[in-house]
Amino acid sequence: KVTPIKSQTPINKEIVQAKMSDHVEEQEMEAEALTAIFDTAFEVTKSDQPFEWSVSLYPIDTHDEVERDEVNHVACKLKVEVPSDYPDALPVMDVEILKGLSEEHREKILTIANEEAEAYMGMPAVYAVCEAIRTWLGDNNVKGLDDISMHAQMMRKQAEAEQSKIQAQQKFEAQKVTEELTQAEKEELEVRKRRAEGTPCNKENFEAWKAKFEAEMAEKAIEEENARTMKDRSNIKKKNKSNTTTLEDEMEDRLTGYEQFTQKKGLMSLELLEKAAEEAAAASGDESEGDDSDGLDVDNLDVDKDLFDDDDDLDDLDFEDDSDDDDDDEINI
Repeated sequence: KVTPIKSQTPINKEIVQAKMSDHVEEQEMEAEALTAIFDTAFEVTKSDQPFEWSVSLYPIDTHDEVERDEVNHVACKLKVEVPSDYPDALPVMDVEILKGLSEEHREKILTIANEEAEAYMGMPAVYAVCEAIRTWLGDNNVKGLDDISMHAQMMRKQAEAEQSKIQAQQKFEAQKVTEELTQAEKEELEVRKRRAEGTPCNKENFEAWKAKFEAEMAEKAIEEENARTMKDRSNIKKKNKSNTTTLEDEMEDRLTGYEQFTQKKGLMSLELLEKAAEEAAAASGDESEGDDSDGLDVDNLDVDKDLFDDDDDLDDLDFEDDSDDDDDDEINI
């Protein structure tokens, strides 16, 4: 008799129930979002756990059914069975052909759906799966895909080969354009890439940055010192020049003799000399008048009489002019 081994760590039922409750709530929220996006194309086919959903997918969305049938040559329905631990587990999916597709196409669409769901493991993935299927339907929205005859299959293979060739050519052209980038554009791309990735801060990078920074600071200090030295030398030269004057500097602004007598700015101008003489005469006249106004007593002057004792000197004087003047005065009167 085999006795089952009991687990050493008891399972906490409350934690499990809480986690399951979180999954249910997340699944219900995703169902509400899908209803808002796809409207009537989304259906909840089973409302009990595990939930089951279905989404009708067309290359071109339209609310008019007649128009939808005219513009869409292919269509399918995605069926999803939601596990209780979804999105931590992958959903179980199947594809139903609605229009214009063969079994081969159904299998291909199902493969695309499973790959997309795996890419979104741990996250709500149904909407991403639907978009991937719609993209494939849009690329293959042509008539006759459900024709299984040999001729139709050959035509489809030929069309697929041409499509693959076009895609390869587009890829080649894009790669060629990238290779033909100029050196400046390549450098700019490298700079953008480094900015996006960032520079790791380690000891080697820090030491390199520090050495570069210190070199730049030393160079800047030398440039500033040279600038100050040049400025000081210039100031010294200007000061020495202002203190030292040569004969040429003194003669530079001096007036010539011709300018002295001919121009108004000359100090020896005739007009200035005449004006100065008039001012001097006027000043002397004012002084004589001022002396008379002082009330000087002529009779009480101290006169040296010895100067006038020599009468012989008076004989030499000519008084004729005085007599003539007196006669003239009497006549005029």
